[in-house]
Amino acid sequence: MKKPTILTVGATVVMFGLVGCSDEEDLESVESKESSEVVHTSGPQLDADVETFIEGEQEESVEAEDENNPYDQSYSYNQGQEVAELHVPTISSSYPVYWGTDEATLDQGVGYHVSDFTTPPDGERHTVVSGHRDTVFSELGALEEGHALSVDFEGKTYHYTIEDIWITDKDDRTVIVRHDEPTLTLTTCYPFDYIGAAPDRYIVQASLDYVEEH
Repeated sequence: MKKPTILTVGATVVMFGLVGCSDEEDLESVESKESSEVVHTSGPQLDADVETFIEGEQEESVEAEDENNPYDQSYSYNQGQEVAELHVPTISSSYPVYWGTDEATLDQGVGYHVSDFTTPPDGERHTVVSGHRDTVFSELGALEEGHALSVDFEGKTYHYTIEDIWITDKDDRTVIVRHDEPTLTLTTCYPFDYIGAAPDRYIVQASLDYVEEH
């Protein structure tokens, strides 16, 4: 396993897909900045960090509309509705995935990050899910490059292999962005055992191997 390293943010802009913390302070600061497109996370202190993390990415990633753009799809799911299931064989765990990353949704478990830069699994682009470091994603640190992940969504199973794992600052804006290749990103706050508003984010990124139809 390649040991996670701290990512220094420079001029390059990249965004995250998974959010899961317990930092109330950051959440409040984020809500005051943007209210319409901010995706809230749950947990008294997890939400703030996650939202701040996501907001910056939304601000800096603007692309011309394209009628053939896979990101311009609409889904009829409701906030907090269970839409998929994430499987993590390494830790023998499976998690329901819910639509959205607001407080109430992340309190249920893993949340799918809804944005202009991400899509549900479709075999084409970037899917981002987030969870709290002190609940569903407490064992994320056990994952290594080469380990498998899979997601059941709308009658298909998307199988992925972890390609990269790293730690970055909560203000990094280079993770939740559009990808030209099918990618699954998991995000949570870090350190896992930190008391208070966690200063960093733990990122697990995987590439699609194949899609299994049921």
